[in-house]
Amino acid sequence: MTIAALAAAGAKLGIVSTIVMAGIANAAEIKVIGSPGTREPYTLLIPSFEKATGHKVTTTWGGVIAVAKRVADGEVADVVMLPAAQIDDLIRLDKLIAETRVNVASSGVGVAIRAGAPKIDTSSADGIRKALLAAKTIAYSAGPSGVHMERLIAKWGLTDQLKSKIVPPIPTQAGPNMPIGEVVARGDAEIGFQQVSELLPVKGIDYLGPLPADIQEVTVFSAAVHKAARPTDAARALLKFLTAPEAAPIIRKTGMEPG
Repeated sequence: MTIAALAAAGAKLGIVSTIVMAGIANAAEIKVIGSPGTREPYTLLIPSFEKATGHKVTTTWGGVIAVAKRVADGEVADVVMLPAAQIDDLIRLDKLIAETRVNVASSGVGVAIRAGAPKIDTSSADGIRKALLAAKTIAYSAGPSGVHMERLIAKWGLTDQLKSKIVPPIPTQAGPNMPIGEVVARGDAEIGFQQVSELLPVKGIDYLGPLPADIQEVTVFSAAVHKAARPTDAARALLKFLTAPEAAPIIRKTGMEPG
């Protein structure tokens, strides 16, 4: 389904029809803050939402820990989009409206090497373990995928052995950390691990696939409306649009699963 068709289908099903009926004169600016785990499908879907509703969506991306802390410390956005655990924490802190919480998409951890580099065995946990031991440099994110890799390495008893090989997150002007795929493409790491959706669009790498099922971890990315957002109609409409059945093909196209 094309993005234009998604917008048309969404309007027919009433996903945003109440706002469209209100007229473009009532269009709002929606501020969204979130981590980049859902950036790929979100970026494809937002133009359809804006066209269908007349709303303008402004998005700020940041690292999971940093964004969660900013919201916890008082930063206000109409919609907050983070891994489910952080969204639930912010609901408990009374920052977000619990009834608006939705699961947008989920993704497992993927593996990448520099384009043209010798392939590694990613079909088994033992293959991944051997690849880590053989690599001179390794990169993973500071987000959920990186936390998972740190735990996996610790479980294997390799923390001290691999410590000197880990490439620390590289800051950029556009955000807190350079995407791991770009770190690998530049040659700063031989092997990289990040959410599948964040590796797929990167040029200069060979995406080898997800981690094997027995060592995989799937992260659910959720969103909710901020309690200080007023009015909330436009923000709620955005969440309905992102989680509508018609959004599913776009989400899957980027390597994620809906909800």
